[in-house]
Amino acid sequence: MNAPQIIPVVAVAVGISAAITDVTARRIPNRLTYSAIVGGLVLQAALHGWQGLLLGGGGCLLFGGVFMLFYIVNAMGAGDVKLAAALGSIVGYSATLPVMYATALAGGALAVLIMVLSGRVVETLRNTLWVTGFHLRHGLQMHPQVNLDNPSSARMPYGLAFAAGTLYWAISAQLGR
Repeated sequence: MNAPQIIPVVAVAVGISAAITDVTARRIPNRLTYSAIVGGLVLQAALHGWQGLLLGGGGCLLFGGVFMLFYIVNAMGAGDVKLAAALGSIVGYSATLPVMYATALAGGALAVLIMVLSGRVVETLRNTLWVTGFHLRHGLQMHPQVNLDNPSSARMPYGLAFAAGTLYWAISAQLGR
């Protein structure tokens, strides 16, 4: 295995590990995310020197920062944010946007699947419009009813989306070489 193949393999391994724990325990453990952040920075530095450390740090801040917005409005858990930061540090700044895009697409597909299988299509569409209107009027504030604190809200193990998006990115990156 050569250096360009190591990064996708590590990213996929972290994504799959997170998906397994997210599905089985409904959480993504700190020992996985923090060690992956540090490991990603070390890997980037080992492969690319100081520039790699900066690229890994940039990916960490970009991916984690975007997902932090969802955490602020209580639409996503902290484990998901830390996993995003970890994957960003592993893949580096230049690959963060493609991984983020693939993860978002996978998350959307997973959300539609859960919505249909749970029989909550109308309720989910209504809540989506309701939340969108709320945030347009009030900015980045937590919605009073549609949030993670509401026990009746549907939950989605977003670790699955991270794993699927990262796997898609890794395969497409290797096929594109």
